Amino acid sequence: MAPPHADKKRIGFLSFGHWQPIPGSQTHTPSDALLQTIDLAVAAEELGIDGAYIRVHHFARQLASPFPLLAAIAARTTRIEMGTAVIDMRYENPLYMAEEAAATDLISGGRLQLGVSRGSPEPAMRGSESFGYVPEEGQSDADLARAHTALFRAAIAGAPVVRANPQMTGSAGVLGIQPQSPGLADRIWWGSGTRQTARWAAERGMNLMSSTLLSEDTGVPFDELQAEQIALYREAWTHAGHAREPRVSVSRSVIPITTDVDRRYFGIRSAENEDQVGNLEGVRARFGKSYTGEPDVVAEQLSQDAAVQAADTVLLTVPNQLGVDYNVHLLESIARHVAPAIGWAPARA
Repeated sequence: MAPPHADKKRIGFLSFGHWQPIPGSQTHTPSDALLQTIDLAVAAEELGIDGAYIRVHHFARQLASPFPLLAAIAARTTRIEMGTAVIDMRYENPLYMAEEAAATDLISGGRLQLGVSRGSPEPAMRGSESFGYVPEEGQSDADLARAHTALFRAAIAGAPVVRANPQMTGSAGVLGIQPQSPGLADRIWWGSGTRQTARWAAERGMNLMSSTLLSEDTGVPFDELQAEQIALYREAWTHAGHAREPRVSVSRSVIPITTDVDRRYFGIRSAENEDQVGNLEGVRARFGKSYTGEPDVVAEQLSQDAAVQAADTVLLTVPNQLGVDYNVHLLESIARHVAPAIGWAPARA
């Protein structure tokens, strides 16, 4: 079933931005990871891919500060969306982030798509507290992230956030952050790991971003559980009475095997394409399967994925440490052999 009111299916790549000076890695340094992400976004745009997304992690050899990178992608491209999946809002100064996001969106001409959330398990113990952000008494990390998100969203929508200095402004009014980028407020996505948080995001008018894991398990296959999450989100959105149509994305690992190099890297995984169930931060979680194998088989399997069909955007995780050339090949293989089966066609300027 196609998503309601969607003009077409979109696909984008999602890079975790790993770097490590080990044999086989093409990203030995953070500079490699950053510059190659820009180059991959440029190449993806040329292929007609719709989006270039990055994961944000702190205290790890991964991409951490998204806005300089997103602004660089914006300056090198003209059509492709660029965004995050996701920013851990526990770490963010909401007003400074609002300034950075608006500036980046203006550079891009309104192409920024920001995924935000409470964040995921991390290598640092109470890492956000080292940035100066500690939940108030009786509040959780999730409460802190949601409070930061609310202030950030108010700021990018133009809400006044500080009293003016009459000696400088000649009035005793209130001021909003500058610059403002019209439309950015409608392009904020909440990274949701449960059905309940999906409803919460819908009620507050945020788009939905659902990844390759859900921090709950009802015993049904991952794609069906995620499709249920999306249906509940859309129901809550309609009930809330928002004027615009929301967007929904899901993430998938998709590796069509078309060359000996593909087979050498990923061929063994084609026999392991099944959901996984485990514990994540003490909660039973279900992890979605990978789609690895012959292109026609992968295309057929992906076309039967209930959540992929329910979403309007599919984010494809890429093995960024294998370098730009390999990942361009991977995206081209997906674009040619797999994505048309889910209703995608290449975007054009």
